[in-house]
Amino acid sequence: MTAGVTTIKLRYFASIREALGTGETIEVAPGATVASVRDALIARGGAYASALARGRALRCALDQAMCDEGELVGDAAELAFFPPVTGG
Repeated sequence: MTAGVTTIKLRYFASIREALGTGETIEVAPGATVASVRDALIARGGAYASALARGRALRCALDQAMCDEGELVGDAAELAFFPPVTGG
């Protein structure tokens, strides 16, 4: 880990996994939130911009607990993105 950088693991599920793969490890600034991580991924463009677009309904989980986008992402955290699931 580089000083002043937080390393997190991203996981993608369902249609997001189909677009982006199973996940990746990235570095973010200390104090990053779920929203800032999502925005940084969207800024990559292409499949990221499409799969994680702001107009798209997404659910987030931080360290396997549902969260909102205002949550702080700590070092070595696992952040997952997935579409809402409906039952039937």
